[in-house]
Amino acid sequence: MPRTKEDFPSPKTRAGRVVRALERLYPAAECALVHRNPFELIVATILSAQCTDARVNLVTPALFARFPDAHALATGSLTEVEELIRSTGFFRSKAKNLVAMATQLVERHGGQVPADHDALTALPGVGRKTASVVLGVAFSQAEGVVVDTHVKRLAYRLGLTTHKDPARIERDLMASVPRKQWIALSHRLILHGRRTCNARQPRCADCELDPICPKNGVRHA
Repeated sequence: MPRTKEDFPSPKTRAGRVVRALERLYPAAECALVHRNPFELIVATILSAQCTDARVNLVTPALFARFPDAHALATGSLTEVEELIRSTGFFRSKAKNLVAMATQLVERHGGQVPADHDALTALPGVGRKTASVVLGVAFSQAEGVVVDTHVKRLAYRLGLTTHKDPARIERDLMASVPRKQWIALSHRLILHGRRTCNARQPRCADCELDPICPKNGVRHA
């Protein structure tokens, strides 16, 4: 018998169930970008725009070997940075932002990545999403919910939002999920999106969230 809207709980109740289910599935979920410090994380996150984390992780070892900190990157050759990150896509604009970002870290923050949202978003190439990643992963500060392509897709499918715009999705998630869960929620939704709820052929029959999922937008539901 087809399920109707009445068979599903409210978004806030469903969000609690989703959070608990994901916690059971992925108790040790963490950021997929390989890094050793906040500087490496902010660089990797900037590179991850329109690029997979796996590809970024292939590129960053050579990049960090050549430019291990903000001081080195700030004085680096733009052409050399471009060549090192070419395979991540949009490499010219990314290289320009990376060098400018490192320059501002040196000039304004002594070469250190600031643990402050406004200071982070003032850096070239750093928007709200990147700032939230850095604050959450490097400093354990929950300033927002990181909405990447996986989080965007799953939040809608799971009925946690009715929106497709990342900013509005983030507001919905922040309203329905306790702040202490914001950081882990993004990591767990991303893992679930990669392993089970993929874009083209979600494995609904194998999904532990199936009983509470309205499958919004899933054609074969």
